Amino acid sequence: MRRELHAEWTKLRTTTGTGWLLLALVVLTTAASAAAAATVSCPPAGCDHDVPKLSLIGVQLGQAVAAIMGVLTISGEYGTGLIRTTLTAMPRRTTVLAAKAAILTGLTLAAGTAAVLGCVLAGRLILPGNGFVPAHGQALLSLADGPTLRAACGSVLYLALVALLGLGVATAVRDSATALGVVFGLLYVFSILPFMVADPDWQRLLWRISPMNAGLAIQATTHLSSLPLGPWAGLGVLAAWATVALLGGGLLLRRRDA
Repeated sequence: MRRELHAEWTKLRTTTGTGWLLLALVVLTTAASAAAAATVSCPPAGCDHDVPKLSLIGVQLGQAVAAIMGVLTISGEYGTGLIRTTLTAMPRRTTVLAAKAAILTGLTLAAGTAAVLGCVLAGRLILPGNGFVPAHGQALLSLADGPTLRAACGSVLYLALVALLGLGVATAVRDSATALGVVFGLLYVFSILPFMVADPDWQRLLWRISPMNAGLAIQATTHLSSLPLGPWAGLGVLAAWATVALLGGGLLLRRRDA
């Protein structure tokens, strides 16, 4: 697999758009969190905000960039016809897909770590000025706090899983626009379905199988008992979606012509 990894790393490293997407992931995620932190306040009487989750809200925007990265990792080759050259030079198709997934995961984890650290730093600097201080019942944001560290690390994993979901869907459908439509539908449209039904049992079920709602449960640090799924179980739902997408895409990649 070393040859496949080297080839995929070379392709991604020399593609102009890769660097811009990684930068966009960091900048947009951090900027969205900073904007959200600047618009909320905590009065002297106290407030019930989940501060770590509030500080990491930019992940909801950054995931769009992660999805685009995942889709373009393979759909760009289908669009240019380069996929035929790739599969001729490296005929082990599932190994090629695994190499793409490995390189994509590494890049997304690196950019996601920088983005999440930027979110936490923005929250640490901005929120105290808006009343989020110990005197108002809110501890200062710190990665030394166990739940906050879990929310931050989980958010990085969340972004990587979204990128893998995009890769799997794009491998299956082989078209950038279609793949992005499917992934954005799963993330954003599916996330509002629980709020469009009146039956509480259906609401709970739809929430639990929604990749975005369930996955972002990893950011929650308060009122965990009220969540339909626990933080790690919720992230596991997103991992299941990404796994199914990759397995399905890998199976189709093996069975049909490039």
